[in-house]
Amino acid sequence: MIEFKNVSMRISDRTIIDSISLTINRGELVTFVGPSGCGKTTTLKMINKLITPTSGEIFINGNKLEYEDTIKLRRNMGYVIQQTGLFPHMTIAENIALIPNIEKKNSKETLKKVEELLNLVDMNPKDYMNKYPSELSGGQQQRVGIARAFAMSPEIILMDEPFSALDPITRNQLQDEIYNIQQNFKKTIIFVTHDMDEAIKLADRICIMGEGHILQFDTPEEILKNPSNEFVREFIGENRIWNQPELIKAKDIMIKEPIKSSAERTTLQAVEIMKSNHVDSLLVTNNQGNLIGLITLKEIRASMDKNNRLKDIMETNVITVNFEDSILSVLKKMDKYSIGYIPVIDNKSVLVGLITRSSLLSVMSGQFLNKEASA
Repeated sequence: MIEFKNVSMRISDRTIIDSISLTINRGELVTFVGPSGCGKTTTLKMINKLITPTSGEIFINGNKLEYEDTIKLRRNMGYVIQQTGLFPHMTIAENIALIPNIEKKNSKETLKKVEELLNLVDMNPKDYMNKYPSELSGGQQQRVGIARAFAMSPEIILMDEPFSALDPITRNQLQDEIYNIQQNFKKTIIFVTHDMDEAIKLADRICIMGEGHILQFDTPEEILKNPSNEFVREFIGENRIWNQPELIKAKDIMIKEPIKSSAERTTLQAVEIMKSNHVDSLLVTNNQGNLIGLITLKEIRASMDKNNRLKDIMETNVITVNFEDSILSVLKKMDKYSIGYIPVIDNKSVLVGLITRSSLLSVMSGQFLNKEASA
């Protein structure tokens, strides 16, 4: 969709962007994040030709950007900035309809579009269409700016720190609205921010920049779990992953080699396996590794015949979680069924791990101990 190939930007002897390469896929919401002066806004402005790179190539849908008609490109690309950029002498409806009117779109269809967009950003058209920007709060003006960006149904939306001047409550509301709009319409959104929390909340992928370089470009989960270097680790904050529990997956905290057995084992053999591994239960799998049952020492002791096979007495209705489930889902399921452990399976029902309350507490306490040790 959008591709940078060895793109640099220099002013005199100062390098603003230093030979960056990246690809943004269609329908992705990508955030550019980093300290002031790292090059994130410069990178954004290259996409709509507000800034021309010194060297390198930029492609949109396979077409080289430098050959694209600049005016046409910008009119078909939404752009939202911190100051909203609304024209004070125009009504809200006129501001949103600006580009469609310039393009001489059907007036009735444009009016309908304006009403739809105001509803999209939670502003009643009857209440706001005929007002002027000066009559709106900062948050309301920013909502109008977002609506205007969608007026031509563009494939690409550029957003340059649009919420940084807003109060925390309004900012959170607008972040939620952008996220919901993205889920519904799957536009390609490039969002510049200096706030890592905002980046995590919104992004499919995050591009962390520093001194004109891309330091890491990956999913929020991967960046939080595996920062690429010390700068990234310090920028995102120590143990930030534990402030985002929905991003912690079962596969991150599970015991990776749980004690298991074949269903053909006798109960006597099962007891010996339990004793040697200091456990009081066994997960039962078939030849393909699929989880098919669970047997506890208590159930074995209740069995009269020690030559019984596990397949004859094991519990087959086993509560499990998927290895991609979040830690919140795991805890909720363990509480719902009042269980102290839960097997982890993959998408083919193959047993891949086990989570126990004690192992969960051990992982969590380890994080806090590490935090205190580094303080």
